[in-house]
Amino acid sequence: MPSSADTPPAPGLNPGGVDELLDVARVVSLPMRVKFRGITQREALLLPGPLGWGEFCPFPEYGDAEASGWLAAAIEAGWQGFPEPRRTSIPVNATVPAVAAERVPEILARFGRVDAVKVKVAEPGQTLEDDAARVAAVRAALPDAAIRVDANGGWDVPAAVEALTRLAAVGLEYAEQPVPDIAGLAEVRRRLRAAGVPVLIAADESVRKEDDPLKVARAGAADLIVVKVAPLGGVRRALDIVAQAGLPAVVSSALDTSVGIRAGLALAAALPELPYACGLGTVSLLAADVSRDSLVPDDGAIRLRDVAVDAGLLAEYAAPPERRDWWLDRLRRVYALMAAGQIRYGKMKP
Repeated sequence: MPSSADTPPAPGLNPGGVDELLDVARVVSLPMRVKFRGITQREALLLPGPLGWGEFCPFPEYGDAEASGWLAAAIEAGWQGFPEPRRTSIPVNATVPAVAAERVPEILARFGRVDAVKVKVAEPGQTLEDDAARVAAVRAALPDAAIRVDANGGWDVPAAVEALTRLAAVGLEYAEQPVPDIAGLAEVRRRLRAAGVPVLIAADESVRKEDDPLKVARAGAADLIVVKVAPLGGVRRALDIVAQAGLPAVVSSALDTSVGIRAGLALAAALPELPYACGLGTVSLLAADVSRDSLVPDDGAIRLRDVAVDAGLLAEYAAPPERRDWWLDRLRRVYALMAAGQIRYGKMKP
């Protein structure tokens, strides 16, 4: 497995410049098994470097500054390698999208045996009844599993308190980003505690989208944080944030191919402590991958290993020319911002 010195440089640029990246970039479009985050095709730009493959796949709606963290993470994977691991088996959760309750068994079957499940809730156009039925279906299918819900900031404070009070009846491990902002997280956490509702609060967007990812810890707005390698600018940057936050961490993915999941596994493997199953089983939501030995759960965990990207799959799922051009143009823009020193770790410099 690629490794590096104990005190490597911060994620930055590759020695060969943007032309090197453009020369080797491969863009794929992978079908989804179910709609997730409103998409049915997952596009990704892959970069083979001297130490492995990197993945640049910020969602299309992200601006160039925010996308820079993803590029820094891809360059780290391919040109710096990963820190030495502390563990070689990573426990993972299943992920249930905002599907109808009757589809829950079908979704769970793709993950095999798992001890934890993340359930998407607060989907636009759906109701609390839909969420409650989905969570109840998960509990019925897996009576002993830890269940966490993820609202992606889809509720306001009163709706979050109402929903989590109701959903707590099935036993929730934690609720991820129930409301959009840090002040709201703190208020939801306070109200639940005052009412004796035993649901922990996890911050995701309030870590990776804030100008200061440590604000949530300083505000006492969460019991734990969710960290994702790509938005935070790489494994080393994420490790630093976890160390400074002083809160338990859950490692999650951003609907990556096995290349991106490899970076998430590197983070989970390098953390001093790993108290929760990780959200790194999302390749199971894809109908195709770039490796024939995909990084998917086996008996509730993924073994730490490198990814063998398959040339045939890259060709089979190559993005159409117009989409490839779109991604290459995006790569040029983001790299130019990074090279000019205007952004660092996905944030514009003041």
